Amino acid sequence: MSYFFHHPCRCRGRPTNSDTLSILQHFRLYILRPLHQISPGIHFTTSSEQLLSVRTLFATDKDDNIMFLCELSPTGASAMLLREIPEDVAVRSSTGISELDRVLGGGIVEGALMLIGGDPGIGKSTLLLQVCANLCKTGKRVLYVSGEESAKQLKLRANRLGITSETLYVLAENALDNVEEKLRGLSPDVAVIDSIQTMYRPDMASAPGSVSQIRECTSQIMRLCKESGTAIFLVGHVTKDGAIAGPRMLEHMVDVVLYFEGDRQQEYRLLRAVKNRFGSVNELGVFQMTEAGMQIVPNPSEQLLSHRAKGASGSVVFCGLEGSRPLLCDVQALASTSYFGTPRRTVGGADTGRVALLLAVLEKRANQKTYNQDVYINVAGGLELSEPAADLALCMAVVSSLKDAAIGAEVAVMGEVGLAGEVRAIPQCDRRISECQRLGFTTILLPKENMRRLKAPEGMKLVGVDTVMQAISVLF
Repeated sequence: MSYFFHHPCRCRGRPTNSDTLSILQHFRLYILRPLHQISPGIHFTTSSEQLLSVRTLFATDKDDNIMFLCELSPTGASAMLLREIPEDVAVRSSTGISELDRVLGGGIVEGALMLIGGDPGIGKSTLLLQVCANLCKTGKRVLYVSGEESAKQLKLRANRLGITSETLYVLAENALDNVEEKLRGLSPDVAVIDSIQTMYRPDMASAPGSVSQIRECTSQIMRLCKESGTAIFLVGHVTKDGAIAGPRMLEHMVDVVLYFEGDRQQEYRLLRAVKNRFGSVNELGVFQMTEAGMQIVPNPSEQLLSHRAKGASGSVVFCGLEGSRPLLCDVQALASTSYFGTPRRTVGGADTGRVALLLAVLEKRANQKTYNQDVYINVAGGLELSEPAADLALCMAVVSSLKDAAIGAEVAVMGEVGLAGEVRAIPQCDRRISECQRLGFTTILLPKENMRRLKAPEGMKLVGVDTVMQAISVLF
């Protein structure tokens, strides 16, 4: 909390620190309007031993009386013993969207600063507007600050989504000082600032979206979050490489960083947490873009496999883990004779370097010739496979295409492959098996090392393998 006071003093020149201290000791405080431009002043200690900062702004009247205005604000807090800090459980509020709650770790934490980024048109603003409407239904006070759209444009989008909330406040503003004033006056439970790249501080000469503006605006919003307890969502633009536009410090300052992924031409959107101070960073939310806005996908495994081409060569089902959620996906490979000096390697949904390594292992350890083959890899549904457990599925998809032999429609494959061609154990295999059983798969090819700690569910056949050669002999 900042206090402002003024006092005319009869002196020539700029008042000294002692002048300011004497005024603090002998004159009462008057609450005045906030200042946008305040020059640095001095620090002093009050009787309560709390460090305060005094910043002053000077002006003179016609009689050469110097009128100066001071801001008195706390700059630090007293140290506490760890055992004396109260163990209050963080208060979480549900967003009304289960997939978003999952990614956030259970809901919105009071006073949290959350950053959500994604490609233009991916659905960031749509999702957050739906969140605001859901929160208003629970009695929360919500403020939506738009720096990119006018209030009328925002109203049109709300009408399209069928949002008719009576308690949702909208502010079309990008001057951060005005936004802060409204936030302090309204004291909302949750606020959305869309977007941080359009916010600017009038006292800074740089343009909105510059590194200095983004850094200072985020810092000011962060202090407001912690002081008021308002949870704030920041919408962030991304660069052509997919990273949040602005300084890397931006991601360090906030509590949660979320990324919206997916091709705008596809119906599915994936929401990932890459930083979360209040929960896991490995959770994944799956959404579907519809005319009514973002809709959750309650059973993503079934949706991702719904269009699978059964009986086609080069197609393998793999069960991956995204945080605590098992996901079944269709791993596809196509190998065709190359007519160029250097065969092509095109990969979508997996790491290109990892695929090159697996192709080398197949050629060296399993006698599968790929030196004269163009190889194309795709993970259907727009998923990105980052865990090594997908290695064996990728290898079997390539071999299936090379031999032009289909793998059984009820078979799932999982396992990590080493450079010697060995198949290594993978984590949480029991959860993967349960998901495969739920969707009707009867045979699972997995590392033999995992077989020692597993019991095959009724009606399922678990086949353990030690090497890639052994896996090929089992499936083909």
